[in-house]
Amino acid sequence: MPFVFTDYMRAAIRIYALCEAEVIYVMTHDTIGLREDGPTHQPIEHLASFRAMPNTLMLHPANGNEIARSYKVVVVNRKRPSIFALCRKKLTQLPGTSIEGFEKGGYTISDNSSGNKPDVILIGTGSELEIVVAATEDLRKEGKVVTVVSFVSWELFDEQSDEYNESVLPASVTARVSIEPESTFAWHNIIGSKGKAIGIDRFGASAPTGIIYKEFGITKEVVIAAAKELS
Repeated sequence: MPFVFTDYMRAAIRIYALCEAEVIYVMTHDTIGLREDGPTHQPIEHLASFRAMPNTLMLHPANGNEIARSYKVVVVNRKRPSIFALCRKKLTQLPGTSIEGFEKGGYTISDNSSGNKPDVILIGTGSELEIVVAATEDLRKEGKVVTVVSFVSWELFDEQSDEYNESVLPASVTARVSIEPESTFAWHNIIGSKGKAIGIDRFGASAPTGIIYKEFGITKEVVIAAAKELS
């Protein structure tokens, strides 16, 4: 079912969260990349709203490697509902993505830094992790030191130790860029006050995927520009 239709299910999901019920929702059409379906079918505020709902596990996996692990994660989470937000595009198994990393919520998939001190940390979720990886390749060709993080679940990441979280997002590195084609609300909790959140804070539009992504700035070029600005 398209992710935007959780609007009709929100009351039930909230009750399941309140009752600590293990219910699994598998939603698709996770972003604006729906071609001509238009803004009525394009989720904008949905990821942020479910991340704000207490006792709810919101999952935004990037590819098959992460999805394979996610089913184990949701099955063992027996006292809260879990929501998958999946895309409809064809995805590649990006190097570094793993079933082991997924259960941590956020994890490093690529790092060419020394001593965990990159010039910039690029953070992607869902299918947009591919955009981050493409931007990283170009930045490294220009001599930038870049760490790439797949951030699949805020809730799971918050449940890790402080030591682990520091290893993924070291406090000393304030140059952070996130990309997610939904609302940027609350992303500064992850990227900090000096970071840059690339997203969409208005309703979508009806257009082919490539055109609408370019129109809303969900592109490799925008990520590269933000990374250079911060670092």
